[in-house]
Amino acid sequence: MPKYKRVLIKLTGEALSGENNSGLQEKPLEETAQQIIDISKKGIQVAIVVGGGNILRGASLSTSPNYSRVGADQMGMLATIINALAIKETIQSLGHKSEVLTSIEMLKVCDVFNKNKANQLLEEGNILVLGGGTGNPFFTTDSTAALRALEINADIILKATKVDGIYDKDPNEHKDAVKYDTLTFDQAIKENLKIMDQTAFTLCKENNKEIIVFDFLNKGQLSKLISGEKIGTRIHS
Repeated sequence: MPKYKRVLIKLTGEALSGENNSGLQEKPLEETAQQIIDISKKGIQVAIVVGGGNILRGASLSTSPNYSRVGADQMGMLATIINALAIKETIQSLGHKSEVLTSIEMLKVCDVFNKNKANQLLEEGNILVLGGGTGNPFFTTDSTAALRALEINADIILKATKVDGIYDKDPNEHKDAVKYDTLTFDQAIKENLKIMDQTAFTLCKENNKEIIVFDFLNKGQLSKLISGEKIGTRIHS
């Protein structure tokens, strides 16, 4: 029996690019789509907020003297929409319903996000993919995930990453790094943990919305997590 009825998955764009860590690759796209379809078939309503780092990171681009932060972030938003469309198309090609909503008006591409439309699509069994971030510069897709999870009243945010949880220091650089099984939002904010940004942590803390950080690239972890197994790191009030 699934533990949750409605989840929001914050998906790294790099899950769509495989070992290349850039662009869109057919195999990782299909594997990503299939994992999400598998949990949807269990009766779970799934919304996805996808990053754009496999294509372009606005914050990184803004360090160039050629781009303002606003312009760079706008390009980053468009990158997330490309990823959202790629996920939707792949899910549909595998025989499941999916739709994209964005924070930016793109009438010939997809509808603009609003709570009622999102709820309707989820209730109809669509895997809902949310692109464009918040539609505003200076906000990350982590903040978008927190905001959208609150708007659609998701039971939990599942932060799908390339690591199996949160550590006290980088496990790739420090062999003695210690993994947290659970953390409070106050701890995450005080220790300035970089797994999500401070705005996202604060939003979730103020609204008591739990987050689980887990390794999405380890196949089967998402399904186990949905079934209630203790996987990754849980962040709570």
